Amino acid sequence: MKVKLSLLLCFVLLCCSTAFAQEAEDASKLRISTPEEIRSEFDSVPCKNGDRLKMVKALFEKMGAKTEEITVEKVRGVENLVIRKAAAKDSSEKIVIGAHYDKVPDGCGAIDNWTGIVALAHVYHSVKDLPLKKNVVFVAFGKEEEGLVGSSAMTGGIKKEQAAEYCAMINIDSLGMGIPATLDNVSSKKLIDGAVALAKEMNVPFAHVRIDGASSDSASFISKKIPAVTIHALNDDWRKILHSSNDKAAKINHESVYVGYRVTLALLFRIDAADCQAFREEKK
Repeated sequence: MKVKLSLLLCFVLLCCSTAFAQEAEDASKLRISTPEEIRSEFDSVPCKNGDRLKMVKALFEKMGAKTEEITVEKVRGVENLVIRKAAAKDSSEKIVIGAHYDKVPDGCGAIDNWTGIVALAHVYHSVKDLPLKKNVVFVAFGKEEEGLVGSSAMTGGIKKEQAAEYCAMINIDSLGMGIPATLDNVSSKKLIDGAVALAKEMNVPFAHVRIDGASSDSASFISKKIPAVTIHALNDDWRKILHSSNDKAAKINHESVYVGYRVTLALLFRIDAADCQAFREEKK
């Protein structure tokens, strides 16, 4: 499906400025980032892995997170940056939304996956003051490129009896090339269907694709029987960009990142409003 992203962006701005904000209790506290704000985050992309965690922390602080709200959890030789937003009313139900911050040695990791980090931070900024029904755990995962190490470390700490408290996990990995889509081979069917239906309600072009051999941090949650979905925005040229010296800021389509951010934000609202078991696969 070929869509001019500039036209799609105009549609999102005109028709979806408060899409699904009504599902939150106090939409007046919602702050929607602008395309210009998203674009500005790519003026400086950290090209060295050693700089990226520090830059993630700085970005979340820029988005309004207090220093004491940001924790770096060190488990099994990996560092995950975590911010936990409590539900408005006492609840054990949780939504995890994450993106990996590490990169392969080649390139700057601008698309894979600084775009995901930027979208994650702006989703946090949009909802940080909203009274959501569920607890939301924002995570920047380390060492995804080394075999989902960061997300596996997090899910490894979830006891079997705690898994039911995790309503869903949204993973953002590699925006910035095309229209938003789910990565079907590492996404739960009910969340794929939910994302597709949501995009249709928003009148936003959306796809779902399978990339054999590809994986992402959502897989770690699915292995724990926690519903999870990976949102990306790759096009047919992704093999020429990802994991290569071509993965640099100049290759990013900022409109694609912005639309991915907006769809992810709407999906977070939809999951927060739903029953915690709504996206769990039925036992056979």
